[in-house]
Amino acid sequence: MLNFLPAPLIGVLCSVFLFVNTVVLCSILYIPMIIKIVIPIKFVQVLCAKAIIAISELWISINSGWMKLFQRTEWDVEGLEGLSHQGWYLVTSNHQSWVDIFALQHIFNRRIPFLKFFIKKELIWVPVIGIAWWAMDFPFMKRYSKEYLEKHPEMRGKDVETTRKACEKFRYTPVSVINFVEGTRFTEQKHARQGSPYNNLLKPKVGGTALVLDAMGDCISTLLDITIVYPDGRPGFWEFMCGKVKRVSIRINKIEIPKELRSRDYSGDDQHRDRIKKWVDDLWANKDRFISELNMSK
Repeated sequence: MLNFLPAPLIGVLCSVFLFVNTVVLCSILYIPMIIKIVIPIKFVQVLCAKAIIAISELWISINSGWMKLFQRTEWDVEGLEGLSHQGWYLVTSNHQSWVDIFALQHIFNRRIPFLKFFIKKELIWVPVIGIAWWAMDFPFMKRYSKEYLEKHPEMRGKDVETTRKACEKFRYTPVSVINFVEGTRFTEQKHARQGSPYNNLLKPKVGGTALVLDAMGDCISTLLDITIVYPDGRPGFWEFMCGKVKRVSIRINKIEIPKELRSRDYSGDDQHRDRIKKWVDDLWANKDRFISELNMSK
């Protein structure tokens, strides 16, 4: 354990480890990616997809290694029992910090299938990892503004079509599709601007969750509802790299998704849309109460 080193030095060393790990593993990942493109045979593509996931899980394991080496974070995690690496899961979570993704990857690696999340289409141009995200079949989404859709009504529903095509790829290997339902990281300013009815959360946006349930409801029947709390305050990414995150509390609530919420038409069925919204609102109200209780006990 090298957590006795000065925080700035820890930050630099962790950043170097992350950078080298990312460049090396992404370079290896490109090999099955190219094979997958060149040989359009289903079983070859499935094998390549599994190889890509194995490399991605190795990347997470190495990250967990330098986290243990340089950091002394206390991990308070409940609810990992009964999870399967061979299952299909929809994962929802509150969003506190950029650290959330590293925290979730750390606790879930090889316990459930590799976490995949929706990414803005523009991020495919991020050096090294943009192409890696594409190779891992992360769904790239292009959101259209209300004003744009008024001028180009033919583009309505394109995001739904994109989601359905992306989700079709998930049928051949187990997957965990994660959605940060708030749509953005929590800040006091955003909370006040929204007029959120919750004390500790932003308003949930149910569209992403509904799209996954519509497209994959026949094979995803389990929700992992995640609550992340940083008892010593929400950390920035550099604070995390410097080993200043003392405690992370994570609670995992495994829920059977009601059959009436799966494989329906969120965009065209008002009654279904109301049911989905009520279901997510109830989850969020319970999560908000739990965070308040956790904060009171710290």
